[in-house]
Amino acid sequence: MEIKLITLNEVTSDLQSQLTELYKQLNADLTQLDIASALSDYNTTEAVICMDEGKLVGIAMMAKYKVVSGHKGMIEDVVVSSDYRGQGIGRKLMEKLLEQAESSKLDDVLLFSGHHRTAAISLYKSLGFKLKESGMYIKKY
Repeated sequence: MEIKLITLNEVTSDLQSQLTELYKQLNADLTQLDIASALSDYNTTEAVICMDEGKLVGIAMMAKYKVVSGHKGMIEDVVVSSDYRGQGIGRKLMEKLLEQAESSKLDDVLLFSGHHRTAAISLYKSLGFKLKESGMYIKKY
């Protein structure tokens, strides 16, 4: 298995098809953007993937942004194929993203996780994430 940061030039239609299927395991109702668009817009998104003999088995993404309170990263869309869970792939994906955060000199890295995702929450805590005392609000367009 190979864990690597992916660039826009490495995105193929086959990878996009595999990503579309993988994300159904995260949220089957999710309307997806294509990965090429996510990587090209503003040049602020990092994507780390795990490939096993040409098969996409995991991905994690981080959007980087700057506001008055500092340079931030927001981790989103972390998913490992159900056939590969429990093998440490999620940890390796997250560690690679956190290396990117450190090299980018980010002040904070944020993420949100559903309360029911106990395995993911345990992973995040083991990587040093702490529950932030705040509320999150959303407005859909």
